[in-house]
Amino acid sequence: MTAYRYRALNPQGKLVKGVLEGDSERQVRAQLRGQELRPVEVAAANKPDSDGPGWRPSKILSRVSIADLAMITRQLATLVEANLPLDEALQAAAQQSRSPRIKGMLLQVRSRVAEGHTLAYAMGEFPRVFNEMYRAMVNAGEHAGFLGPVLQQLADYTEQRQYTGQKLKMAMIYPFILIGVAISVVLLLLVFVVPELVGIFAHSKRELPALTRGLIATSDFFQHYGLWLLVGLVVVFVAVERLLRNPRRKKRWHHVLLRVPGVSRVIIAMDTARFASTLSILMASGVPLLQSLRIAGQVLTNLVLREDSQAVAEMVQEGSSLNRALRESGRFPPMMVHMVASGEASGELENMLERSATNQERELEMTMGTLMSLFEPLMVVFMGGMVLTIVLAILLPIFDLNTMVK
Repeated sequence: MTAYRYRALNPQGKLVKGVLEGDSERQVRAQLRGQELRPVEVAAANKPDSDGPGWRPSKILSRVSIADLAMITRQLATLVEANLPLDEALQAAAQQSRSPRIKGMLLQVRSRVAEGHTLAYAMGEFPRVFNEMYRAMVNAGEHAGFLGPVLQQLADYTEQRQYTGQKLKMAMIYPFILIGVAISVVLLLLVFVVPELVGIFAHSKRELPALTRGLIATSDFFQHYGLWLLVGLVVVFVAVERLLRNPRRKKRWHHVLLRVPGVSRVIIAMDTARFASTLSILMASGVPLLQSLRIAGQVLTNLVLREDSQAVAEMVQEGSSLNRALRESGRFPPMMVHMVASGEASGELENMLERSATNQERELEMTMGTLMSLFEPLMVVFMGGMVLTIVLAILLPIFDLNTMVK
């Protein structure tokens, strides 16, 4: 059976949507008519909607949020560990979902499993939802007979990713708000307040102080060309974004970022923590080391680090130890290299990788906290300096007003 997504009219003429399973579109249409629904459209659940002209978000949204993926994984893990057959577990998880897209996807996966395919193979039809790491772990769990525990590990990993991502986003919200407020205040002063105040000096024949002339020139620029400046910034942003779609240019940009003090530290800590965590969970699930290295390398967002991880995998394939390969790359943190060496010597590589990831995430949180604690007073000083400059530019001619007016 295949999952079909439908749109139909109920007896009151209201459009309803949902997902049904059937052997064909014709059978699904018959089911809908049996429910007193008049089908408008029936399509396979794993295919995009085709509602005719017009733009719909569902046509371009092919990903599932990390929160939804964590919830799906946790539900499947619980149901599988309760000894429920896999196809029934998938159907139960689909029924609990409120999203028609997720429901259709799970029913489509169930259909493939019911046909005799493995769960990893069925999930391969949705690579943008279930990435290579996810499918490799599921495949290892199915072959080893430990699918339930593996799914629990995946759920923990996905929830940790969601938690870390939310924490970083929350840490960045306040600085961006502060920057926005600072820029807005300065622009409002330059565009609306300054022109009114400096008008009192227009009749003067004396030369105004350099600071005041500079303020007037800046105010005039933003009044006349501010909109064009905004358009130019948008154009530059779009142009840079398009240029960085080229892998070679993007790699060069990532190489530049790794040379910027402070920024490089954050990028390396973030990426290597993700790398170590992914490698740990893959190996703990029974995935071979070489395959784990290649898969874990794909989670690195920086292309230079990703290339280094590929070199590490090649060195390990040639017979090198993992800690030596990581050390010779020169990109991975020394503490991570030492912990990997300890894990290889003691036979507890998975645990040491997990500890390394935890330590790096903790270090990343401390680094971000330090940067934010420095950024906040710097922004206050910047705002105060800008306002003080504007006030001085206005007050200097006023102090000399008696000699300016003749």
